[in-house]
Amino acid sequence: MASNDHFGVEYSGDIHPGDLVEIFRPAYQHWALYLGDGYIINVAPLDEGPTATFASAKSVFSRKAMVKMQLLKDVVGRDPYTINNKYDDNYTPLPVEEIVNRAEFLIDQEVSYDLLGNNCEHFVTLLRYGEPVSDQANRAISAISFVTATASVFSLVGLFQNRSRQRNY
Repeated sequence: MASNDHFGVEYSGDIHPGDLVEIFRPAYQHWALYLGDGYIINVAPLDEGPTATFASAKSVFSRKAMVKMQLLKDVVGRDPYTINNKYDDNYTPLPVEEIVNRAEFLIDQEVSYDLLGNNCEHFVTLLRYGEPVSDQANRAISAISFVTATASVFSLVGLFQNRSRQRNY
């Protein structure tokens, strides 16, 4: 299957059309869907070349992406990856032929992109299960909510301390 000459790690398991491919980038995971014959489908920034990896900050803030069919080895580069159909226990995968047909219909189309609401993981899970799911986005939303709540608490504490000081003068 894959060798270390082309990929960041060797993947020795079987890979099948319709499988979800999780690629471990330095600061996040990129997701693709395996089509067969070494090709995947994924979303990539609009104006970057065929090996776009969503590594640029520009892609994170973009509201649009392009659906691309690319060689798995080109998208993975030297980053580690795995086949991760982790949602199969909660969602029934669509028939493989339907997954591939839906994916092929979208090739070279521009789609909306949102890091938290419509990212690469949402895209591939929608193709595989008919449901857009992203643990990565859910974790980010939880972290943002925690930071916001913590900041609010500190703001209130500061406000109360400030009022207390004003009363003492």
